[in-house]
This record gives sequence, structure tokens and C-alpha cells, in this order.
Amino acid sequence: MIFVRAMYWTLKAAVAPRACLAAENAALRQQLACYKRKRGRPRIAAPDRLFWVMLKRFWSGWRSSLVIVQPDTVCRWHRQGFRLFWKWKSRRGGRPLIDAEVRALIRQMSRENPLWGAPRIRAELRLLGYEVAESTVAHYMVRRRGNPSPGWKTFLANHSKEIAACDFFVVPTATFRLLYCFVILSHDRRRVLHFNVTTNPTARWTAQQLNEAFPFDAAPRCLLRDNDAIYGQVFQQRVAAIGIEDCTTAPHSPWQNPYVERLVGTVRRECLEHLIVLGEDHLRRVLEEFFFSYYNGHRPHQGLEGDAPLGREPEPPDIGPVVATPVLGGLHHSYSRRAA
Repeated sequence: MIFVRAMYWTLKAAVAPRACLAAENAALRQQLACYKRKRGRPRIAAPDRLFWVMLKRFWSGWRSSLVIVQPDTVCRWHRQGFRLFWKWKSRRGGRPLIDAEVRALIRQMSRENPLWGAPRIRAELRLLGYEVAESTVAHYMVRRRGNPSPGWKTFLANHSKEIAACDFFVVPTATFRLLYCFVILSHDRRRVLHFNVTTNPTARWTAQQLNEAFPFDAAPRCLLRDNDAIYGQVFQQRVAAIGIEDCTTAPHSPWQNPYVERLVGTVRRECLEHLIVLGEDHLRRVLEEFFFSYYNGHRPHQGLEGDAPLGREPEPPDIGPVVATPVLGGLHHSYSRRAA
């Protein structure tokens, strides 16, 4: 036994210098390769860091051959590798993940309701059949900076019920006369509240239309209009008497009154450009059928998510077959199901 130990130490003493020399050569060659890789300051890549971490582990004289970086840097690399190794090894541990559907629902509730906190969302999830811890809800909520605030879309939707808009548009007749159509639109549901036609619009006639459009206590808080001279002193006094705030757009800025401008464009594209107006009574009948039989009750709107201003309930197929009702002599059709 003593002889075996003596042979072991003899061989180790003979081989150790050669191993140290080989390690030193490898270290110097590796650093030389780093210097040749790019001019200027050498860049240390991930394989270079791994090389020095392994060399530090198996060769005790690695400090004497290190020139390109400080020894403390190699020690820091080793600690980083230690953390990454155990992070990789324990990646499947910890609390199990909740379903992707629940995570998406938490983010949706947090995004759509900026005033809700984790307890409120957790209570809502419990009512929907999901048992989730409050800490889990807080972890998956959308992060925000500053105080929570609703978006502009929510802000405008909350105030649209109190806003109406009015405007004039001109329609030529078959005899080349000009008819003036006055229309009032509600911002809430894009619903046409009132319209009328005249050949000679005046401020007194326009003010009378407000009385017909807003009987009793149905007047909105704000009326949005342009700076047309037709809205004279008589009109402004009538607006104030009804209790409506008169809001005017900037000169030559029709985009500031977009809903009623879009309505005028729709009337022209879908109705007036496809017929010839014979007179005042004819135009009034055509617009009444278009506005109140088709536009308000059946025409879908993108701003209402495909619904009509007066609202349309989905009709399932078991009610009966689909029946088409012509509007304006077949220019448009409204569709509904009729019981068999």
C-alpha cells in the first residue's frame, strides 16, 4: 500500500508541470484570440467567459496568466453562472401556473376597468367561477404609471348623451331650385332627432325647429353647430331659453362636428344621389322614409358595433324565415324574421 501511494505521488509530480504548462498555453492563446478578434478594446464573448470559469475550476495558477481582464471579473462570471445554473435547474418549481384563459381575463378586466384593484377583480372572478388568490391577481394585472384614469373613448361616451349636433345641407331639385334641409342628430346613438325642409331658411325658422325637436324636458345640455350666419340672434336666444349651451366650431373646421357631417355624407351617398327631387314635399317624404324607416331603425353603424340607433335585437333562426322590406322603392331593404 505504501508502494502504491509512492508511485501515485511520483507520477503526479512528473505530470503536473506539463499540465500546468498546457493550461498556461491555452490561457495565453485564448487571450490572444480575443485581441485579434476586433481592433480597439477586445470584446469578451460568452464562450470566453465559460473558458475562464472552467479554467479557474481546474487550474490553480490561472491568475498568473490572466491579462485581458481582472481576476475579480472571472469570479463575478462564476457567480453569474451559478445563479443561471440554479435558475435553469429550478425552472419547473414554485407555484403552478393558472390557466391562460384566467390570465387573459385578469388582464382584460384590469385594462377595461382602470379603477379596479386586485380585490375587486378577484371578487368578480369568484362570481364567474374562478378561485384565484389576490396575490395572483395582482401579479397578472396590467401595470400603469400614475393614477388610473379612463381613456378618451370612455370619457366621450359618458358625455355623448348630453350632446346634439345640427347642420344644414343643400339639395337641388329637378327645376334647378335649391332646397335647404336642417337636421338635428343625437351623439349618443347617432339617432336623427328632427329634420325639416325649406326654400328660405331664416333664424326664426331655425329656432322653431328646436322647439319641435326638443319638447318638454328632452333638450340636451350642449348643441354643436358651425358658424353659419343663419344661426342669428333669434336662434341664439331660443337656445338659451330652452337651457341649452350653444357650442360653435372653429371657422372652416367641419371635422370638429364629425357625426353630423358624416350623416350628411351618408344621406347623399345612400339616398339623394340616386334620385331626382321634384320639390319640397317630395324631399320631405323621401328623407322621412330614409331617416325614420331605415336609418334610425335598421341601418347598422360602425360606431355602435354594428347596431342600429334605435337598437336591434338578434333574431334566432327558429323564429321564422327572413323577410325583406323595400325602402325607397327598393333602393334599400330592411331584413327581419317573421313567424311562420
